[in-house]
Amino acid sequence: MSFLDGLAHWPGALLLQRSGTAYLVVSAAHILGIGLLLGSILPLDLRLARGRADAALAAVAPVLLRTARLGLVVALLTGLWLFTVKPADYAANPALWAKAALLFLALVNVAVQHRDLRLAPALAGEGTPAAVRGRAVLSIGLWLGVLLAGRWTGFV
Repeated sequence: MSFLDGLAHWPGALLLQRSGTAYLVVSAAHILGIGLLLGSILPLDLRLARGRADAALAAVAPVLLRTARLGLVVALLTGLWLFTVKPADYAANPALWAKAALLFLALVNVAVQHRDLRLAPALAGEGTPAAVRGRAVLSIGLWLGVLLAGRWTGFV
């Protein structure tokens, strides 16, 4: 039995394969995770991309970052779980590979952004350096690309 066949037969996958209700709940949780992630990352990145000193950003940034982390965890866990329903089919889907590549790039961008010592002053509303602004713009594009590639997965 291949690894993908094994995934399709683990108890979580069998639950989703056999129960429309379970599949519905996990799929809805995936959408919720995406909503939390994009609903917090996009406003944050848009504020950073403006580049101006922004006292309001200092107030909302901690909440937006925590919400984005929660959304990412929920979206990743439920996305991986949904993958196990038909892993061989999904593994052969070019749209899923595009989504995975964009997700990887988005997460690398997040890691680079958060390692930059200039991010903290920007989040505190003290103005945003060009590098931080550029990564914010890149983040917007990458996360929207992940969303579009995810939708494309269902149509390929």
